[in-house]
Amino acid sequence: MKRIGFAGLALATLLASGTAFAQDFGTSQQQLLERRSSTLFGFGTPLASPSGSVARAVGQPASQRQTLAAGLTATYVTRNLALLGDMISFWPSDTNYTHLMICIEQGRSGLGVGPNPAIDGQNAGVQSVNVTPGPNYGEIKTLLYGMDRCDGIRTSPWGTVLATEETDDGAVYEIIDPLNTTGHWIANRTTGDIRDGLASATTSTKVVKRDALVQQAWEGLEVLDNGVVIGGDELRGGGDADGGAIFRFIPDVPYNCGLTAGQPRVRPNQLCPNQISDLADSPLVAGTNFALYHGCGGIGDVAQGCEYGTGGRWVEVGALTARADANARGATGYCRPEDLHVDKNYGAMSPTGNGTGGILWCWTNTCGGNNGEAICAIEPDATVNAQSTVSLNGGGSVGLQNFLANGTAVATTETRRFVENDSRMRNHDNLEFQPGTRNVYIIEDAQFGEVWACLPDGTDRDLASDGCVAMLSVSDPSAEPTGFIFDGTGRVAFYIVQHGQQPAGLLDFTSNPVNGQTDDLIMITGFTKP
Repeated sequence: MKRIGFAGLALATLLASGTAFAQDFGTSQQQLLERRSSTLFGFGTPLASPSGSVARAVGQPASQRQTLAAGLTATYVTRNLALLGDMISFWPSDTNYTHLMICIEQGRSGLGVGPNPAIDGQNAGVQSVNVTPGPNYGEIKTLLYGMDRCDGIRTSPWGTVLATEETDDGAVYEIIDPLNTTGHWIANRTTGDIRDGLASATTSTKVVKRDALVQQAWEGLEVLDNGVVIGGDELRGGGDADGGAIFRFIPDVPYNCGLTAGQPRVRPNQLCPNQISDLADSPLVAGTNFALYHGCGGIGDVAQGCEYGTGGRWVEVGALTARADANARGATGYCRPEDLHVDKNYGAMSPTGNGTGGILWCWTNTCGGNNGEAICAIEPDATVNAQSTVSLNGGGSVGLQNFLANGTAVATTETRRFVENDSRMRNHDNLEFQPGTRNVYIIEDAQFGEVWACLPDGTDRDLASDGCVAMLSVSDPSAEPTGFIFDGTGRVAFYIVQHGQQPAGLLDFTSNPVNGQTDDLIMITGFTKP
């Protein structure tokens, strides 16, 4: 009989047991993540695969519109949202909300469409949905008609709603007193002529176009409590363009939130003590715009792979020439920036923060061909507003670059890839931070698109998420999930099943006068974290 050593005996025992080499270490870690889903993410067993096909139909329960992780429940808010509902914001705040404000991503309609065929722009742009329990729950009102592909929407800390357009000459519109603003109409997008009703001759006092902010294809954006706005340009690279830049607007007169010393900073989707009563008092009246620049070495070094890392700077661009200026001054182009959110639980944005720390925000890139990624940026100071002249591009061109508010140091930004695509997780489109945790939710723009819950980066060596699991997949093969957003409790989420199948019984020409087609707005409950 041949003798074998201890190591050989141990190996033989493992092989005999069938456990050795049955899976690699990464697979075992993924399975451990899924088994601990309840503790880490606040829901039960994640999805093992995307949904199967279930057609949209009249009378079907909300549970058939998607497959959910164990412990989660879906209910309809409304099935009559105008077609192409997209991003969502809470009104008046994410912790004390009565309504949802929703962008409708319809292109501007032409003549001969809608109830008044002699005028154009009758497409729904911004709609409100009543979510107060009672007889008016689910009631829809159209605040603004005539936008061109309304996509990004946020509630400002000073008590207005910002709605933006995802088109090459996309603009920002600011709405005040939204619950008492119904049926206003953009008569002319170029000039910013906005009326208080369809075909009305009266200029609106409730809605204004904000020409001080950059003209770009807006989607993701965030509004800080000092009036700073950060947003991405959904420009796919090609031709003379290297992709969409990340832009920042800094108001000439920073907004005074009204906090006293020692008070925590207001988080996004919360209101400041100082509310405005007139649109002329908004910090968005005038300001300067900048684009994010990353270089591997000195100024002008924008080779491949330089879109990440430390040392990011902000270079000045014109509001109407933002794309051309960004390209000429070496601003970093990302493959196609889409949704963007600030981490509500990082540094100064934390409910317990003291207002002196930095900010972290992330955005998604839908890169095409089932590719995609989520990228995060960290800054040490959220109040960047002073300026100094510097040389750009190594070619002698001159522009402005941000310094910290005290003027003593350049305001640098660290940018890093947080999640990238794989064989199942692809076409990263929307993104949301869960309040009360630092978990990030990534939403796919894909058939049977899934929503992924991702852990933040821990103390390990890399800078990426520590792992993701799938918690939702839409069942309508013609639809995609979009607008996914948590309320301030972190235990209730809303999202839209966008551009799904259109049975005749779900047409609604009041909500959508262009063609009557509608989307489903769904609430997800059952999260046990935070």
